[in-house]
Amino acid sequence: MRVLHYLELQARLRRSGIGTAVRHQRKALADSSIRLSTSPWHGGGPLTAAYKGAIGDGVFETYDLAHCHVPGPGTVAVAEHARRNDVPLVVHAHVTREDFAGSFRGSTAVGPALERYLKRLYSRADLLLCPSGYTESVLESYPVSAPIRRITNGVDIDTLAGHESLRERYRRRYGLDGVVVYAVGNVFERKGIETFCRLARRSDHEFVWFGPYDDGLAASSTVRRLTANPPENVTFTGWIDDVRGAYGAGDVYCFPTRVENQGIAVLEAMACGAAVVLRKLPVFEEFYTDGEDCLLCETFSAFEAAIERLAADPDLRRRLGENAAETARSHDLDRVRRELEAAYAEAHEHAAASQHTTH
Repeated sequence: MRVLHYLELQARLRRSGIGTAVRHQRKALADSSIRLSTSPWHGGGPLTAAYKGAIGDGVFETYDLAHCHVPGPGTVAVAEHARRNDVPLVVHAHVTREDFAGSFRGSTAVGPALERYLKRLYSRADLLLCPSGYTESVLESYPVSAPIRRITNGVDIDTLAGHESLRERYRRRYGLDGVVVYAVGNVFERKGIETFCRLARRSDHEFVWFGPYDDGLAASSTVRRLTANPPENVTFTGWIDDVRGAYGAGDVYCFPTRVENQGIAVLEAMACGAAVVLRKLPVFEEFYTDGEDCLLCETFSAFEAAIERLAADPDLRRRLGENAAETARSHDLDRVRRELEAAYAEAHEHAAASQHTTH
């Protein structure tokens, strides 16, 4: 089976969670019988495809199933082409109104319009994929009419190997000492930057957020303010060349995000054996167990207590980290492959049933 595995705006999204999830899927399917193409356009791009269409060649490449990841105009075009040609369409719901809010300047204000748009686009799929039961419940609340299937975003454990060897190099690079509290990923208001900095102000430990941030007009005023003038014990590193260095340098992974569909960086931290402190959200309760492979916190004071407890107790950090690594292994790329293969088979079944009903 030839599958179009289409990530619109791929170059811009390579540092995002969506880009990471797509890389996981492509790597997971590399040794399968499924052949992937990454562009729907004949000739590799929309302009070339338009030219070829004008001289009589087809605009679209040939594929047996389309799997789209970003709800942009290219995906809308692929969805229309799939409908006209009876090609099964899988759409991955990486984006919801809820997780888009608080990401960029104005992202919350466009929420109602975004929800209406997503409802229409997602409902056109033969199968809609999402990473968690939480996200499934969000999509059902819109509602969308397409059938929904859960599939983990997964974690590429092999790429994290050797993170321990980078510990001293990255601690020296950023002047870190003692127990280091850290986060990894793009710095957004939604991901809890205010709570992260407030915790740091009330702590004697070093806090580091490894990951890129926007200080331009697209960034929220909160992100611009805190990254420009952080507390004395907080470092915002910006983009780092090897994410393993982040997981090697830190001791307590603290992620006070307000909304998450799954959280790939959480799985990466767990895969590296980190002691993880998370906000008590339904999506995290779905996958993790408080006191076993993480600590879940409902209040600011609970976050404070959890960090101090872990800083003072290396045995607890070790126990939680070992259990967390076991949890992460259950989301490996073999699981991603199996779940994708099952999803594609299900999409074919839905498409065939729909065509039979239509005709």
